[in-house]
Amino acid sequence: MGVWGKIIGGFAGFAIGGPLGGILGAAFGHAIDKAKIKRNVAAEDIESLQAAYTIGVIVLSAKMAKADGQVTRDEIETFKKVFGIPESEFGQVGKIFDQARKDAEGYEPYAKQLGSLFSGEPAILQNLLGCLFEIAMADGILHEQELAFIEKVAKEFGFAPSIIDGIKSGYSEGQLSNPYKVLGVSKDSSDQEIKDVYRKLIKENHPDMLIAKGMPEEFVETANNKMAQINSAYEEIEKIRGLK
Repeated sequence: MGVWGKIIGGFAGFAIGGPLGGILGAAFGHAIDKAKIKRNVAAEDIESLQAAYTIGVIVLSAKMAKADGQVTRDEIETFKKVFGIPESEFGQVGKIFDQARKDAEGYEPYAKQLGSLFSGEPAILQNLLGCLFEIAMADGILHEQELAFIEKVAKEFGFAPSIIDGIKSGYSEGQLSNPYKVLGVSKDSSDQEIKDVYRKLIKENHPDMLIAKGMPEEFVETANNKMAQINSAYEEIEKIRGLK
């Protein structure tokens, strides 16, 4: 059973129409606690990490989509596509998503706990931020309220503003507005420094590496997108510097 089926199955004993905090809050807290316990004894429970990540994603994505005052069909469809939700689970996940987006407040505990749980795995958290950008731009516009929301989530994750600039550059209408920002380097960086950063990013963001550290396989498309952005940025810098 995939992660979505397990998450939905975990909600079977709850009334979907009940208070969102009682439904997602209890499930998310349990997943976080279980994952932390396992990490404390140096025996990671990947399923618990996946559950915590997935529930957090639902909440953050739904609330971010609502940040500009409305949720479009494009944003909902992008959510389904980006996170690999199987058609058989659309209805149930849709109900949870719909409940989560009703209130623009209350995302902070989820962002803070996700940031804490994956504090040693920044690539996983950056992939999540990239997903939020994809959803935000599904209607063709990155609204100020949506950008502000993503920046707040990034802050809860413990990221510097430069991280957001780099991720945003990778989602600039399909073109890399600044390949240096995507890699997190400057134009003054040496060729060797850029090459070293590139190799490090490729290793950290490889889908197999992320899955082994708690990212559900259903989210592999976001990791592939990130890898493509990194490769495209490096290739662009090679052209600019005449390295090819």
